[in-house]
Amino acid sequence: MRHEPRIVRLGQGDTERVVALHRRCSAHTLWSRYHRAMGDPGSYLGALLSRRGSVHLAVRGPSGRLVAVGHLMPDNGNAEAALLVEDAWQNKGLGTRLLDGLGRSAVEQGWGEEVYGLILAGDERMTAMLRRTGVPIRHVREGGVTTARAQTSDIAGVLFPQRGRLCRRRPVRAGRR
Repeated sequence: MRHEPRIVRLGQGDTERVVALHRRCSAHTLWSRYHRAMGDPGSYLGALLSRRGSVHLAVRGPSGRLVAVGHLMPDNGNAEAALLVEDAWQNKGLGTRLLDGLGRSAVEQGWGEEVYGLILAGDERMTAMLRRTGVPIRHVREGGVTTARAQTSDIAGVLFPQRGRLCRRRPVRAGRR
């Protein structure tokens, strides 16, 4: 029987597993997530995972180890979303699944007016992933970083288009209606 990767909730008790995930990621992947060099992940991940009001999701691979993580963190009445996917697991839709889960959490928990994320200039994979969500995104470029902002109401409209039904609307492709 094949076991598909599963999304699970994380807490402070999962710090060592998240540290292990970070240590398996390349310097490029970590730079894409944090936009700077970071010290030992054990020195900051405990505080991140215990941050009050935050939501932390992960993808657990078939072996049981964590292969991707997503965070939704309160920020002045809004929420910041961040993703990290282990190099060997990139381009398999795990970041998209985590982003959907974080979007659901933002809507269900009534998190402010906006959810935003920081993207390095030229990060085409993140840009493409956001485009595929079908949620209108406003991009604000400052230096080498783009802040991608989505209204929580727009996220709700895509994730919950009909009362009581959880489904995701696919974006309309050029030339199709």
